[in-house]
Amino acid sequence: MSAICAISDESIARAVEIIRNGGVIVMPTDTVYGVACDPQNDDAINRIFEVKRRARSKSLQVLLSSIDDLEGLRLDLPAPLNRLSAAFLPGPFSPITLARKGCTLATLRHEADGSMTQAIRIPNSALSLRIIRATGPLAASSANRSGGESPQTAQEAYAAFGDEIALYLDGGATQGHVASTVVAADPYGEDGISVIREGVISQPLLRQALHINGGGLGA
Repeated sequence: MSAICAISDESIARAVEIIRNGGVIVMPTDTVYGVACDPQNDDAINRIFEVKRRARSKSLQVLLSSIDDLEGLRLDLPAPLNRLSAAFLPGPFSPITLARKGCTLATLRHEADGSMTQAIRIPNSALSLRIIRATGPLAASSANRSGGESPQTAQEAYAAFGDEIALYLDGGATQGHVASTVVAADPYGEDGISVIREGVISQPLLRQALHINGGGLGA
């Protein structure tokens, strides 16, 4: 039986237990509510795709509590995403990182050039970070059926998934239904980036930040 619980020490402890046992939870971020699991557990990741009715060709993000988590996961931020991350993280910005040899994330995407990549997020939300610090990094996607509107509340997420998810951590309403902006490094793209999904952070704001922080094109 599912439960919608306010975020507390007790509910976070339950979330940690569920994650460690290969389960899936719903939690708030700074943008929308997400469905999350252990990023190294194939069965749990498969469960997210099942409940969302999501195509396996679409990737999951990994939620971190700090940019320092990248080292332990063996992920690197390529230029100029390192500059954008300094400007927009924590926040609704999802840069595509490069995986080093030895990265054990089950969420990695295999690219045509043979590299492996992973979108990451550090939510600008004290409640979200409290959860992630307890559970460790989490594989995540918005808590909606594929193609549906991203949920702004735990109740909207429950309307989508019902008892298919054991625990819904309720942190109140998020700021809206718009997800994060996903960006990849692209040496052939304008300003060296490719915007995979425009979300809360607009393309003009991204490019303005690159010029301010990088001193212009080619910096």
